[in-house]
Amino acid sequence: MADLNELSAQEIGRRLRLARENAGIRQDDAAQVIGMSRPTLVSIEQGARRVRIQELQKLAHHYGTSVNALLRREAVHTDLVPRFRKLRETEDRYTAEAIQIFDNLIKADVELENVLGIERRRHYPPEHGINEGDVIALAEQHAQGLRDWLGLGPGPIADIFLVIELGLGIRLYQRRLSSTSKVAGLFTYEEAVGACIFVNANHPLPRRIQSAAHELGHFYGTRQLPEVLEEDEKFLSREERYANAFGRAFLTPAASFSESFRQLKEITGKITRRLIILLAHQYNISRQACGLRLEELGLAKKGTWAWFEKNGGITDKDVREVLGEMTDRRDPAKGDADRLISHRMSLMAHAAWKRELMSEGQLAELLKVGRIELRDIIDQIELEESATDDLLKLTE
Repeated sequence: MADLNELSAQEIGRRLRLARENAGIRQDDAAQVIGMSRPTLVSIEQGARRVRIQELQKLAHHYGTSVNALLRREAVHTDLVPRFRKLRETEDRYTAEAIQIFDNLIKADVELENVLGIERRRHYPPEHGINEGDVIALAEQHAQGLRDWLGLGPGPIADIFLVIELGLGIRLYQRRLSSTSKVAGLFTYEEAVGACIFVNANHPLPRRIQSAAHELGHFYGTRQLPEVLEEDEKFLSREERYANAFGRAFLTPAASFSESFRQLKEITGKITRRLIILLAHQYNISRQACGLRLEELGLAKKGTWAWFEKNGGITDKDVREVLGEMTDRRDPAKGDADRLISHRMSLMAHAAWKRELMSEGQLAELLKVGRIELRDIIDQIELEESATDDLLKLTE
């Protein structure tokens, strides 16, 4: 554990304030816990008065954290949860759950990188802003601009998740939320940690692709604003309409999507279920997104998708009859989301333990898992590494 005197009074005060805000506790209530007035607590949070160890212990316990977590030098202390709370006038338990999971993932990811000396490379384009102009046209223009900047070419994107993580250096997390949660995605940006995107892993792959593209729109056009994307969102605000249009345009560029449609319709002579299934599969999007994009680009009459929905829809059975084995796309993120801790986080935790940079107790607390579960993960990786020791001898 870091020494209380190793951090400045201002830094400790800042960390205490963020811990209190993340716990949703008022200053008056926190002050009562340590038997002092609210102005004295304010002085501690502002760094004007150094907190005593006994006070720190009581506050840490009341905030649901530990002294160790508050004082570790490599720990990241951000205001993600309070920022999201200020964004939303009302917050249901599902939104609170998603924000807290997102916050925990970011803090664990950044602290483990700091401990291990891992530098995440950012490849961010400038934030473009959306204050002027037609928001839909702007989104189309910006989406094409980002594709050009990344060198993606005109066609479908093979793996948008790799584009986000490796092409841009954005932190991307795909984890499961409660089965009834309506949260589809989250976005936040803070200079200390960079841009971060969360996608609900309960959703099918095409839906998660669309959610990721939507959040990418927030990164490109409105980076400073945190965002919660929910199912069946109405996209009433300018920012949300922009992000939604950006996501569609990024995944289905007008020129190439229109040409792909033209080539199929030249054969079918009309818009059919099979046409939409094939086009949606080609661009890795849902059938609904495909139908609505055709309407948006004037390639199909308004109400086309609604007609399909009223007349039996385009079902998974229809898709399987058309695509056969191609229906089941490879989806490694689903498997990773079923793990207690992601593969990458597991490897970093093992490395921090192996190098004696963090104890099992510290890692369990950071990763929000039990000591037994963490030990199982470490033992599994240890066993795998011992099995490859002979391979290393070949290079000696």
